[in-house]
Amino acid sequence: MRLGVLDIGSNCAQLQIVDASPGAPPLPALAVKEPTRLAELIEADGSLSEEGVHRAVEAVDVTLAAARRHCVEQLFLFATSAIRDATNRDDVLDRIEQRTGVRPQYLTGEDEARLTYAAAHRWYGWSAGRILVFDIGGGSLEIALGRDAEPDLTLSLPLGAGRLTRQFLRDDPPSRGQVKDMQRHVRDMLREVADRLRWEGPASRAVGTSKTFKQLARLAGAAPQRKGPFVRRTLRQDALDRWIPKLADLRAAERARLRGVSASRARQILAGAIVAKATMSSLDIKEVDICPWALREGIMLHHLAGLQVHDGTLPLETIRTVNPSSDAAVLRPVPDRLNA
Repeated sequence: MRLGVLDIGSNCAQLQIVDASPGAPPLPALAVKEPTRLAELIEADGSLSEEGVHRAVEAVDVTLAAARRHCVEQLFLFATSAIRDATNRDDVLDRIEQRTGVRPQYLTGEDEARLTYAAAHRWYGWSAGRILVFDIGGGSLEIALGRDAEPDLTLSLPLGAGRLTRQFLRDDPPSRGQVKDMQRHVRDMLREVADRLRWEGPASRAVGTSKTFKQLARLAGAAPQRKGPFVRRTLRQDALDRWIPKLADLRAAERARLRGVSASRARQILAGAIVAKATMSSLDIKEVDICPWALREGIMLHHLAGLQVHDGTLPLETIRTVNPSSDAAVLRPVPDRLNA
């Protein structure tokens, strides 16, 4: 089955195509990106500007054409925070539907956290123990904590790199006052969340997903993407301590020339670094592992899990203990529910 996930994000509309089957990993066959930069086009009243609506419509039209051209059989199409939180969200979705014939859906921030956690949990496996997952998007920061297939706790905060850049870092490069105001705002928002997470106890592994974490890790010296997904990549808090003042002194065009920083994210990479540093600092985390899987893979894995079929051929029957308190407990076969 050729499966596709198309998300309309703050920086681009990205289509990921996999040749998928139940039980197999969702390894990418093709990726198509169309820039949007919607985070730059949010008006003071919270609406997406006319230019932003136009970019979103065009990006979806182009990527949907690619999905048809590459014979995608099933497609998940959804909008993330930039459109989901816009005050004119319904008008944006109407315009996309009028142009393309399909209407994007959208997930809540907690749903995004849950699905991203599912991808990270599957990547690291049961041996990872309890994992704490962070995903810094354009509009929001998602956090999830758990040990099992479903997380114990999911949180979504309006601390996306694009949102904060627009709110606080208005100059290029920003003034020291703007940077300090943003840092104070992020710390204040994280304070209560940190208390809640500490109540749950420590995690065995801290994990960062999303393009922001990947680019920060590369900036700090992690292996490039061409080395493949199985190379371990990490991001340390002390590396962020070194890079945040450097990034703050550079213009966006200069940041775009740094190792690992794309032009589309150069303006907001400073805000992403500040959020990553504040989150790690508030939870006493020195290092996060960078997971190559995130929300798109979580959606695919969730879909594929629902397609798995049990054929009922398990050559065993379950055993029921009739009187477990007796010294001579009696064991009797009972029908296997899978075969019922």
